[in-house]
Amino acid sequence: MPSLYLIRHGIAEERENYLEDDTKRPLTDEGRKKTKQVAKRLYDLGLRFDLLQTSPLVRAQQTADIFTDVFGNCPLAQETELAPEGNIDRWLQGISAWLTQHPQPSKASLGMIGHEPDLTTWAEMLIWGESRGVLVLKKAGLIGLSLPETQPWLGNGVLFLSIPPKLLI
Repeated sequence: MPSLYLIRHGIAEERENYLEDDTKRPLTDEGRKKTKQVAKRLYDLGLRFDLLQTSPLVRAQQTADIFTDVFGNCPLAQETELAPEGNIDRWLQGISAWLTQHPQPSKASLGMIGHEPDLTTWAEMLIWGESRGVLVLKKAGLIGLSLPETQPWLGNGVLFLSIPPKLLI
């Protein structure tokens, strides 16, 4: 079963201080520090990615840069569907195409860095086929899902990890 890790970006500057939230709002110093601690701990625990996708927003890209610095040779790709209000169906089409080219699709490991409430909504859709509003994902937190080897993925994912950053720092 392919593994999917949904990672929320680290702590960012206050929205009120940035007129252009999408393009300008960066991580705080604390956000960078905690995100790096989380990434190092996950690496030390043996987590690896075959691909790390990130939202195009600055705070997500900065989070992805921290993860790629810690994880070394981790391929990084920007994914527009991971921006707020992205389309899960279009994202799943891209993932399906990526998996068909993976040498061992059943062992593939994909990290995706994005935003709330989209990440928990997508996780719930993959697990239950609908959003139930029950999962919580803190900044720099992680949700791990196993996907079936064949589609449909919606409603057939298995939650195996939901961890706030404070348990990794």
